[in-house]
Amino acid sequence: MFINKLNQLYKPKRVMYYVDADEDAVAAFYGGRIPEEVGRYANRFGTYDYPGLFYVKSLGKPVIGIEFRTEDENVDYPEDLKSVVLDEAFFYSIEIDNDIEVSIGSINDMFKKIREDDDAHRNYCDLSVREDPEVISIFLSGKKIRILYEMQVDTDHAAEIIRDEYDAFGKKELYTKAFIDPITGHYNWNHLVPFLEMPMDYGIRDYAFVHFDIKEFRVINEVYGHIAANKVLSNVVKAMNGSDFVYTSARCHNDNFAMMIKDMPEDQMIARLTEFFEDLSHLEEDPNYKIYYRCGVVPMQRSILSGNRVADAGKLAQKLGTNHNKTDIVIFTDRMHEDILWGNYIKAYLDTAVENDEFVVYLQPKFDIRTEKIKGAEALIRWNYKKKEFLYPGKFIPFFERDGSIGKIDDIVLKKVCMTFEKWRKEGRILYPVSVNLSRERLYDENLVDHLTEIVDSYNVYHDLIDFELTESASYDNTEQMIHVLNELRDRGFHISMDDFGTGYSSFSLLTQMPLDTLKIDKSFVDKVGVENMIAKDVSVIRHIISLAKELGFTCLAEGAESKRQIDELRSLGCDVIQGYYYSKPVSIEEYENKYLN
Repeated sequence: MFINKLNQLYKPKRVMYYVDADEDAVAAFYGGRIPEEVGRYANRFGTYDYPGLFYVKSLGKPVIGIEFRTEDENVDYPEDLKSVVLDEAFFYSIEIDNDIEVSIGSINDMFKKIREDDDAHRNYCDLSVREDPEVISIFLSGKKIRILYEMQVDTDHAAEIIRDEYDAFGKKELYTKAFIDPITGHYNWNHLVPFLEMPMDYGIRDYAFVHFDIKEFRVINEVYGHIAANKVLSNVVKAMNGSDFVYTSARCHNDNFAMMIKDMPEDQMIARLTEFFEDLSHLEEDPNYKIYYRCGVVPMQRSILSGNRVADAGKLAQKLGTNHNKTDIVIFTDRMHEDILWGNYIKAYLDTAVENDEFVVYLQPKFDIRTEKIKGAEALIRWNYKKKEFLYPGKFIPFFERDGSIGKIDDIVLKKVCMTFEKWRKEGRILYPVSVNLSRERLYDENLVDHLTEIVDSYNVYHDLIDFELTESASYDNTEQMIHVLNELRDRGFHISMDDFGTGYSSFSLLTQMPLDTLKIDKSFVDKVGVENMIAKDVSVIRHIISLAKELGFTCLAEGAESKRQIDELRSLGCDVIQGYYYSKPVSIEEYENKYLN
């Protein structure tokens, strides 16, 4: 039986309303059936948890009930149920599969073992599982059973901090708080910094710097519990302490670690680190789960030259490890160093560039593949850097995405497009939709939809003329939020496109949920059709993408078509729209309007 140890939680003094539970009621509870007289109060204002099965020592029998906050005039308390007041308490929370038969005896046995194995140490207090709990509560959560078992407080230093009692702490204790990680007992980042600033004090002449994290650590935390996750962190610490090539190391934050290691030839260094991570690749709780790492390495020369800023270089190299089912070890290079300097500079210069109106919008036309007539365009940004040279997006967009300022660029493009639409409308020109990029990093912004709508409305532009393009290859964790934002935009009359289709990992699973108007096939697929020695499998893939798009009701656009043979092949496969050099490269707004809107 796998026990997922979740957390230790606090519940204040509360009142539980309940009905008695005989054997049949208990069996029904485990079958997912809550008595209606209790279930009707689920999720009411003031409830601390869901309806559950409770063993309360003072009642001497099992009951099914629900807990409420006490003495609140805003709470509509049940009047048809028995009640009992429960004192404040801490609880140890675990989760097990719901196909496991449990009883009060088996629960006590589980927590007896937990009491022997886990010390429930927190940053500022120590807890332990009570041998004779007053309250044990059981809740159903999906296909899991969640059990809360009462704990007792052994030590509490939080109160001294809350009350700012400076004299309550000795020097050793303060040193520990400042330089020791409470989860692993290992040094933290604060302790590593002096080694970087004054390496000679430890006898270090030269070193390479390593910064790494654990891929999908959140999954370990959520699926196997924080106890298992903390054990993974502790195992990393043991490995660092036991490695003869490590001078010193630290747990920086969350699942991030840093090491100063002995300098060695690059192939040897990669071999040693590969072996180091391979030894840490197995999860004790599940031998079938493989742990992978993302590691950035700064070689000796660049480490010495970077000094105490070496962590920036290590973290940059680390972020470039993008393989999903593999440990990545990325060596920092001079090119990356130049990118850091350039990225830091343009980040500081961005507002000045906006004030100087250095960003220019180009339009690349889109054509109906059957009629070969204009269908619209995509807005593409160029940077007229200091009015001296034009920079393509690859030179600046990734840096703005990395530091979170990409929203300013997106807004510039949208405003310039809307400004142009306003001009064209006043001139009486035919208006075709224009697509603008919507960076996924912005989807976390709760006010995004209102913000974008306000920009468009300020220029009196019809919403159906704006097509927001979302890059499929970009990563985004919160798909529910993404779909919510896209639905809101669609409800307001905007069009939605997915760019670069086929280059990401979640495409097919999301297609049925995303409110799309257009699916854009990435150029990497288009490049394989209409060419010499065309491979049947490549054609089959693009045919099925087009067929899928049509079945889902999307317009299918192929980007990057450069030859007539590609156009003819895509037309025969059923593609709807083409965007590529065969018809037109990106052109200035003036050239676009003169060529296509007259």
